[in-house]
Amino acid sequence: MIVSPSSVALPAGLLAASLLAGAAYAAPASAAAYPVKAPALTKSTLYTSGALPTADCPEQPVTAGSVASARKYVMPLLNCLNQSWSQQLKKAGIAFSKPRIQFITRPQRVCGEKWPKKTQGLYCPSYRKMVILLDKDIVEQAESLFLMDVISHEYGHHIQNLAGIESAFNRLQYRDKKEYYEQYRRLELQAECFAGAFIGSVWDSLDRTTDDWDYLIDATRESGDEYTKIRDHGKGRNIANWLSRGYKAASPSACNTWSAGAAMVAATPAT
Repeated sequence: MIVSPSSVALPAGLLAASLLAGAAYAAPASAAAYPVKAPALTKSTLYTSGALPTADCPEQPVTAGSVASARKYVMPLLNCLNQSWSQQLKKAGIAFSKPRIQFITRPQRVCGEKWPKKTQGLYCPSYRKMVILLDKDIVEQAESLFLMDVISHEYGHHIQNLAGIESAFNRLQYRDKKEYYEQYRRLELQAECFAGAFIGSVWDSLDRTTDDWDYLIDATRESGDEYTKIRDHGKGRNIANWLSRGYKAASPSACNTWSAGAAMVAATPAT
């Protein structure tokens, strides 16, 4: 099972690949995953399904430091995500189902696996479940866009699951770990782009200013490299780039990371 977690520092932007069981590193060169040619990845009908529907999704009031308030904030947001993406997948000819969601307040085993370090959220494909860690780090800044980004990013993994992107990724074979990590970053950066697309589609209904968005982008860009210590993370500027691309387009058409050049999904070197 691949579990896709989000970092504490930048909740939905930096994703740790702590659970990589089953990766095929020893494939012959002729079966290599780079460049990616799998149609489910490079030619998904999501990319030609148009803009996400413009929807009203006013944010609920949220009190910094309150877990109960954060939960009340998330549930209407989840309803908005269900509504928007169900319509989008219908246009793309993809069957839709709602994800499950679980909240925890401290790291624990979820979906049969130990909670990875520095992780704010997980998506478990086999369970079709999002797990959100509402600990001090995120709850104290719940009024910022970080929490929305966490939820929207993990929902992006759900969309990848429903669209067959996640399973197509699992079928890829790799010549070495370097090649594997590059493709894993494409999976994670795409989920971040999907998050941006959703936020962009509902932006006009949010009581937000451009300063809120700029803060999220700047923090992603500046802090990304600091917390990117393993090769499944993209550089901070690349995470910010894909988040911004999705936001500006408000459409999954901007999120084909599988056909992007290697520089657009590059990682900070491990230290």
